[in-house]
Amino acid sequence: MPLFSLFCSDESLDFVTARELISSIVAQIKSYRDDSTFKSLHSKVAQFCTENQIDISKKIRAKTAKKVAAHFNDCIATLITGHRPRALFSVITNTNRTMTRYVDKKILSIEQSEGVGARVRRSIGTSKVRNFDPFLMLDEFRVSAPAGFPDHPHRGFETVTYMITGATEHEDFTGRRGVINPGDLQWMTAGRGIVHCEMPVQNSGEGHGLQLWINLSKKYKMVEPNYQELLDKDIPRTATPDGLVHVKIIAGESMSVKSPVYTRTPTMYLDFVLKPNSPVFTQAIPQGWNAFAYVLSGQGEFGSKKTSVDAHHVLILSQDGDGFDFRNTSDKHDCRFVLIAGQPLNEPVVQHGPFVMNTYEEIQQAMEDYQSCKNGFEHARHWQSQGIERSLARH
Repeated sequence: MPLFSLFCSDESLDFVTARELISSIVAQIKSYRDDSTFKSLHSKVAQFCTENQIDISKKIRAKTAKKVAAHFNDCIATLITGHRPRALFSVITNTNRTMTRYVDKKILSIEQSEGVGARVRRSIGTSKVRNFDPFLMLDEFRVSAPAGFPDHPHRGFETVTYMITGATEHEDFTGRRGVINPGDLQWMTAGRGIVHCEMPVQNSGEGHGLQLWINLSKKYKMVEPNYQELLDKDIPRTATPDGLVHVKIIAGESMSVKSPVYTRTPTMYLDFVLKPNSPVFTQAIPQGWNAFAYVLSGQGEFGSKKTSVDAHHVLILSQDGDGFDFRNTSDKHDCRFVLIAGQPLNEPVVQHGPFVMNTYEEIQQAMEDYQSCKNGFEHARHWQSQGIERSLARH
């Protein structure tokens, strides 16, 4: 997140002179650090305006002002060594818009049984938070053999499995098999239809992870099934210079580092670890996207209203603003959470268990296709996973 953030209501709006912009910036800075530290900022930005033929005596448009602000960020970054990237200074021209989001809802996720002997904490997809467009479900699961998630179908959405500890074996009706180890990611597009099995690997201990369901737009609901799989070592990660804020970029971008994952439904998925006494950090979130955070461990302060939160809570964020502030409030323990955001599809959602479509008629067709092993479910007719065979054998 840039140190300086500028908000305006229209890209073509004439709203401020360059001189006023620069003066406002410098005035805010002086209240933060010693004047002498920043005495050259005004001249540096003024010189930039001259070199780029920006008349500081006239009003400038939003696009030009953002260009000036971007250069200002570069200048200040060279003067604040090791300081956290956050929105310290702002010029807000639309008072109805906020700079960073606040926590609109805080809900504790209660552990429950799911699958065969598995335990889950469901945060998205309950009566309290249902169909948080484009997200359908988020489960924090814990499972040990012989429990698991035996053969079951999907149609019309994507499942994202992210292992924290332990290992899960995945197998589907096309013969595809693999193991998702600690830190690994599987991004599965069910599309027109998949039947698969997810079972803990024998002797791997308790499997602990997250599974996110992301809805697909109507144009993608019947695509061929597809997988994107990343090993832990291949998932991009970065940290702040002082090493107090770490992030794995599962999807989207953070601190200018991008994930290679392709998201049919535009999605950001970040795994943050905040070290004890970490300062406030601001993560950018695209305007208009729905966003939430789920705290895995530790405690922290989240959002512009500084909401205190501990483990197993889901935080539904306000929609206004293009950033999200957070910090670790413990001086002994890490705070770990995932921040997830997505572009709303704004389409009807009709869900029946593992089938998610746009109309009841499409749900009925999905059920018929699955039961008749047609239109994407042809491989299901004579298939049974090895995982369920092993599970049955243990009983």
